[in-house]
Amino acid sequence: MFRKSFWLCVAVIFVLAAQGCMVAESTYTKKVEETESLNRQIGALEQVNKELKGENQGLKANVDELTKQVAEQKQRVADLEMIKEQKVQEVSSEYNSMIDKMKAEIAQGQVTITELKGKLTVNMVEAVLFDSGKAEVKKEGLAVLQKVIDVLKEIKDKVIRVEGHTDNVPIAGGLARVYPTNWELSAARAINVTRFLQAQGIDPANLSTAAYGEFKPVADNETKEGRAKNRRIEIVLVPKD
Repeated sequence: MFRKSFWLCVAVIFVLAAQGCMVAESTYTKKVEETESLNRQIGALEQVNKELKGENQGLKANVDELTKQVAEQKQRVADLEMIKEQKVQEVSSEYNSMIDKMKAEIAQGQVTITELKGKLTVNMVEAVLFDSGKAEVKKEGLAVLQKVIDVLKEIKDKVIRVEGHTDNVPIAGGLARVYPTNWELSAARAINVTRFLQAQGIDPANLSTAAYGEFKPVADNETKEGRAKNRRIEIVLVPKD
């Protein structure tokens, strides 16, 4: 009886020990799997971190490049503003010089000088330069032009455009055989003034002419005074392209 009880106890102990080993082995396997899973997650996170660092470096390089471009653009704008200011000052100097040389003609209403946005315009009415219906510059007109030329000779960085303008009264009589329309008369007058400027030493490469006929009036053609203002030569100084 004692022996039977002994072996029964041994059997129970063996079974319990076996079960304990099985539990321990199952827990270990689970922990190993968890560890491997965590290692894989760590590896994935490290890869993501590496990629983000690379992207961050690329973004930083892009930001640096954009910052450089913005700085360069700001400098270009500043340079252009400085050049613009210099040009405005130059035009103002030319304007003041013209005003000083042509005080008498301006006072008599024969000449007007305007300055707008870097463009200087000398406006001379027909009566100063031409006899009625004629395109040749008269002696008194040459004297007026000479005052303009004294200033123009000092200008190197602008185009000098001579514009011919008329009123809207049609060309009539024998004059129409020479100048069929106001286009031809305004063109002939502008060209003769331009030729005189060249003859007095103005570089022809800086000269141009334009004929507008009656199509750019500055006053009402319904009045005598208005028509007189529209018959004119304009010498326009504009920046070179």
